[in-house]
Amino acid sequence: MTSSSTISRRQILSSHQTGQKIRRIAFEIYEQNFEEKGIIIAGIAGEGYAFAKRLAAELSDISPLDVQFIELRFDKHIHHQSPILFDKDIVVEDQVIVITDDVLNTGRTLAFALEPFLKVRMKKVQVAVIVDRSHHLFPVHADYVGYSLSTTLTEHVEVILSLPEEEGVYLK
Repeated sequence: MTSSSTISRRQILSSHQTGQKIRRIAFEIYEQNFEEKGIIIAGIAGEGYAFAKRLAAELSDISPLDVQFIELRFDKHIHHQSPILFDKDIVVEDQVIVITDDVLNTGRTLAFALEPFLKVRMKKVQVAVIVDRSHHLFPVHADYVGYSLSTTLTEHVEVILSLPEEEGVYLK
């Protein structure tokens, strides 16, 4: 969405505040996984992947962990499960995986994102989101949350990480 949009939106977190949330999540992930040699950050395509890249950079900056990141690509808008593809070949067996998305609303997208990881043995699967709206319909919760925000079902939360001039969290 560009700033020329006719839909009004209110900024909830600035670019600086969003960056602080991402860095805090990186410290929390390191704190919970400091005994590991490496970690895989799996970002859901779109802003979830942009979040994964930022989180991987922060983790590499603050820890000795071998941090890899992958993009999970699937169609979030169809009513049945679509195939989930990784953007590159990576071994996930016996690894710690952190699945990232920008907003946790009902949990549907994150529940679908778990599918490829349920087929192999892993050490842990964790979830990180920038915003948790707490309208959960699926039994998915986030282990790491940047910001919890109570909203109505008709409101929309938008996280922008891929456009530096508009970076932040917005409520529409």
